[in-house]
Amino acid sequence: MSATTAPEPTATLPTRSDEHPVTLDRREGPYGEVVLRERGEHFEIIANGCFLMDTSDGRSERLLIDAALTALPAGRTAPSVLIGGLGVGFSLVRAAEEERWGRITVVEREVAIVDWHRDGPLDRISGAALADPRTAILRADLVEHVRTSTERYDALCLDIDNGPDWTVTEDNGSLYSPAGLAHCHDRLAPGGALAVWSAQPSPAFERALRNAGFSGVRTEEVAVARGVPDVVHLALRAG
Repeated sequence: MSATTAPEPTATLPTRSDEHPVTLDRREGPYGEVVLRERGEHFEIIANGCFLMDTSDGRSERLLIDAALTALPAGRTAPSVLIGGLGVGFSLVRAAEEERWGRITVVEREVAIVDWHRDGPLDRISGAALADPRTAILRADLVEHVRTSTERYDALCLDIDNGPDWTVTEDNGSLYSPAGLAHCHDRLAPGGALAVWSAQPSPAFERALRNAGFSGVRTEEVAVARGVPDVVHLALRAG
């Protein structure tokens, strides 16, 4: 009987499962740490140790754009939209899919997030939307941009935190203050719509919007698998 040769041992490769996310990139910047992870088939962004968003659903991020467009006065031609926060790209992609939008401006302060979309793994989500000639990316802090810009938009769609009551960095809280909401009001054209994403409803924020002079304040919900629904807070600047 001829001798047999034992097979060469094979290396065990790390697996990417729902239980064991893989860190693809980690960067420290002026606003703290930002991390891109891959968990199974999905990507997730962590900012300063706080889960920000992932690619597992995206319905509420799309609603952020759709609700703002629906709220605009009928007949408005090629309305402009400012998207606050690039995130995983769902809001930008939704805006680019809608032919009725005109200028699409995305304000994102994290260089890493922009890089992940332009040259990294998130390109598979947002590549076509970034190539859309209507799209422009501004590398800037949204709070500062809203405060200092002289531009006006037909819609502001803001998603830079887990909501008005749960901010990623302390400085973001000023966006939801009376002064911050006054700046948002100033950045809107007459009849323009403000849409703010939140991981939970906030009656206090609804009151703040009314106190800031917005009309038509309402909240739209998107059910999630567990816990309270995601919401989009909507408000209008008087025409």
